[in-house]
Amino acid sequence: MLRYIVFLILSVTVYQLSAADLTIGPEQNLYEAVRKIRNSRTPGDTTTITLHLAPGTYRLDRTLVLRPEDSHLRMAGTTDNEGNPLSTLSGGIELKGWRREGKLWSCPMPEFNGRPMEFRQLYINGRKAERCRDVKQWDDMARVLSQDRENQVLYVPVTPALRQLERQGAQQAEMVLHEMWCISVLRIASVQQVGDSMAVRFHSPEARLQFDHPWPSPLCHDRPKGWNASPFYLTNHKALLDQPGEWYLDLQARRVWYYPMPGEKITEAIAPAIETLIAVEGTMDRPATDIHIENIGIQHSTWLRPSLQGHVPLQAGMPLTEAYRLPEMRKRVRNFDLDNQGWLTRPAAAVRISGAKDVWMEGCSLSLLGSSGIDYEWNTEGGGVKNCKFNEIAGNGIVAGSFSPAALETHIAYDPSDRRVVVRGLQLSDNDIQYTGTEDWGTLAIAAGYVASIRIERNTISHVPYTAISLGWGWNADKSCMHDNRVADNKITHYAMHMYDCAGIYTLGNQPGSEITGNHISDIDCPSYAHDPNHWFWLYTDEGSAHIWVHDNHCPSDKFLQNANGPCNVWQNNVDSVQTAPVAH
Repeated sequence: MLRYIVFLILSVTVYQLSAADLTIGPEQNLYEAVRKIRNSRTPGDTTTITLHLAPGTYRLDRTLVLRPEDSHLRMAGTTDNEGNPLSTLSGGIELKGWRREGKLWSCPMPEFNGRPMEFRQLYINGRKAERCRDVKQWDDMARVLSQDRENQVLYVPVTPALRQLERQGAQQAEMVLHEMWCISVLRIASVQQVGDSMAVRFHSPEARLQFDHPWPSPLCHDRPKGWNASPFYLTNHKALLDQPGEWYLDLQARRVWYYPMPGEKITEAIAPAIETLIAVEGTMDRPATDIHIENIGIQHSTWLRPSLQGHVPLQAGMPLTEAYRLPEMRKRVRNFDLDNQGWLTRPAAAVRISGAKDVWMEGCSLSLLGSSGIDYEWNTEGGGVKNCKFNEIAGNGIVAGSFSPAALETHIAYDPSDRRVVVRGLQLSDNDIQYTGTEDWGTLAIAAGYVASIRIERNTISHVPYTAISLGWGWNADKSCMHDNRVADNKITHYAMHMYDCAGIYTLGNQPGSEITGNHISDIDCPSYAHDPNHWFWLYTDEGSAHIWVHDNHCPSDKFLQNANGPCNVWQNNVDSVQTAPVAH
């Protein structure tokens, strides 16, 4: 009898522990707090436990991974009176030891976890500093003259900056090349004057990718004269450090250099050290379930692939791993002929979710990030992103679904036999997304690939470099895993700040039951350096788009494009004729 009473007491004690919320401050260990909650649970316990984060900055030294054992967790920060998060997770470290050297300030290259730390962003006094470059205004970018694909050489005009790189060596210098709907980041191997032009060669693997892949191209002979050559700028060399607000990391000297703004004193300098701050990871058969991340700031993520391998994307910022032109056009049943092949990976994200069910981000603020903000990668059901703010993001704001698995050629429709792998039932609603794609101009506010039953609704999107919302993938009208997607009641303004061949809302692929309705699209920007000043649209159903109902959208004119579409798209009432009131946000 006594043993039975003891068992009951222990059982009650365990249950109370598993149901207890936990509050921590920024001086405490976040990883240990999650572990404590995980270990307090009994098998089968579905009680929601809340981890409260007191106001302050929680500096991470590695990714916080939430697993199936962390199911039914609510991680909640605190907010001010206007709902802005006061609890922030930061993947950055502070740079110290600054000293004045003439016009510049410098400090030692930081170390992170015992090793010298490379980075591509720097935040001075809470403001993003500019990586040094050769042009002050984007309108001043020079344009490519010609290319030699066989020898992997770009010929460009002779400029003072290129003369300096030729004299001093091009160590660490990069060329950022504007190519219609995406940009390439190419690490410069050498610069040599040849006649009245400069021959620029690049490191591998991006040199091979850049000259092997046909689309997009730096020279587009089908474009109007004067618009067929790519503009470019140079960055990341000390010779280019000549404007207030710019910075440079010298890997050889292991020093960071900064040109201060007039009268500026460095009170805080943060460099990002971690690519992914939060990862939710489950399996197909045992997903991480019912996880809520609420009212938390996410800041200071990094992405180093461009520094290590360059960055040659196909579209939506998705990096190519192999690509080339086919020796002859390949016939495709029910689709247009194909002239190229490509395989992809995906950029890093500050928050990454896979193998999960009902994972929500609500009321969060994501800013000062080195690549994507949130990425629902694969095998997720339900959940979503609601009432979050995105600002100053180097790449995509929100990414959802597959953009072709790594081993699948990207023009083949993706239709997996086990549909659990598909991102499905996701809700992306009531978010404020602005100033994404600040470095990778070919990225989007919301990039959804192979998804099913996604809801993209009532978001406010502004000041983005390219298309605002992209839905679908594959350039293929064949059956895929996409269906029943809805893009509704979003307000889109000031898109295409840098790139054309774009739209407020853009689609690819066959997606039966999908609907685009009630969206308000206006105020496209007019970059002087776009390849074709007329090649932009309010709505754009691109190659293979099929079985999509596009109706009752609010657009200023009928500037739409239906390019190489599949069957059964229906367009109705999309020209400035919606009589409902503007979307309220």
